[in-house]
Amino acid sequence: MNVLSIKAIELLKSLILTPSLSREEQHTAVILQKALEDEGIPTYRKGNNVWAKSKYWEEEKAVILLNSHHDTVKPNPGWKREPFKPTLEGDTLYGLGSNDAGGPLVSLWATFLHFYDKEDLPFKLLFAATAEEEISGPNGVASILEDLGKIDLGIIGEPTQMHLAIAEKGLMVIDCETKGKAGHAARNEGVNAIYKAMEDIEWFQNYRYEKESPLLGPIKMSVTQIQAGSQHNVVPASCTFVVDVRTNECYSNKEVAEIIQKHVDCEVKARSFRLNSSGISEDHPVVKKAIAMGRKTYGSPTLSDQALIPYTTVKIGPGDSARSHTADEYIHLYEIEEGIRLYIELLDGLKLD
Repeated sequence: MNVLSIKAIELLKSLILTPSLSREEQHTAVILQKALEDEGIPTYRKGNNVWAKSKYWEEEKAVILLNSHHDTVKPNPGWKREPFKPTLEGDTLYGLGSNDAGGPLVSLWATFLHFYDKEDLPFKLLFAATAEEEISGPNGVASILEDLGKIDLGIIGEPTQMHLAIAEKGLMVIDCETKGKAGHAARNEGVNAIYKAMEDIEWFQNYRYEKESPLLGPIKMSVTQIQAGSQHNVVPASCTFVVDVRTNECYSNKEVAEIIQKHVDCEVKARSFRLNSSGISEDHPVVKKAIAMGRKTYGSPTLSDQALIPYTTVKIGPGDSARSHTADEYIHLYEIEEGIRLYIELLDGLKLD
C-alpha cells in the first residue's frame, strides 16, 4: 500500500473516532483542517466547512471541485460494534461514516495532495470537506458556494463503487391536509377526513407521470407518514399525511407540485423546491474519460450535495451505497486504495474544453 493510501486510512480512522452528526461537525472540521495544514497547505474555514486551493492558481484555467461531506447520520440501534470506534478486521474497516462518506472524502483528500503542487495542470483544484449533507442543511456546501467562486466541474465523493453517477434524483417533501367535519362516530354525522384522504393517497400510489427518464426512471411518490383523530368516538375533521417525492430530470420540483395540486383535493404544501434532479451530459470529457477507464455510468436514486451545487457535477467514490446508514457500516481498505488510484487517473491530463 502506498503512502497516500496509508495517510488516507489513518485520517479516516480519526474521523470515525470523532462524532460528527449533522450540525455537530466542529471536531471533524478541526481534524480535516489540521490534516491539510500538516501537509503545508493553507486552508479556509466557514462554519464546519473546510476547503483549500491548489498551489498554482492561474486565473485562465478551469476549476475542478473535489467535494465530499464529513457529517454522518445517527447510529441506528442495530450496531453490534462500537460505531465511533474504528475497528479493523482483516481488510475491512468498520465505523460510522466509514463508507458514507468517509472513504470517498479521504480518497479525494489524498487525490488533492497528489495534485496540489503540480505546476502544469490544465485546471485548478479546489478541495472542500463540507457539513450538513445528510440533512441538506443551509450551513453545508450551499453556505460556501460564493466563497468558492465559479466551478467548471464538481466531483462529488459518495460511495458508488467508483462508477459514475451521471444523473441523480431530486427530492421534494410534501405536507398534505384533508379536511372533513367532526361528528359523533355512533351516528351518521360529520365527514370523515380519513376516508377523504384515502382517495388522494390512492392517487399518490397509482399515478404515473407522462415523462420517464432513461437513466432515473419514473418519478416515485411514497406516502410515508399519516396522522388523524383524537379519540375513538369522534369522526376526525382533519387528516394530515406526508409524501416523499423523488423527481427525475424531466420535471422541476415546482412543476411536479403543480401537477399534484391539480389531481388531489387535499391541501398541498411543499417544504422546499430546491433539491431538484441533477445530471451531466454523456458527451462531457470527464464522462468520456471514465468510460474509457472501464467505469460504468448510471442514474442514482439517492440524493447528495449535487442537488445544492448549481454547476456541472458527477458523483463517484469508493464504497457501496447499499452500506450507507446501515448498522456496522464498513469499507474495505482496498476500496480506498483503488479510489485514490482511479480519482488520480480520472483527473490526470483531463481537459474540460
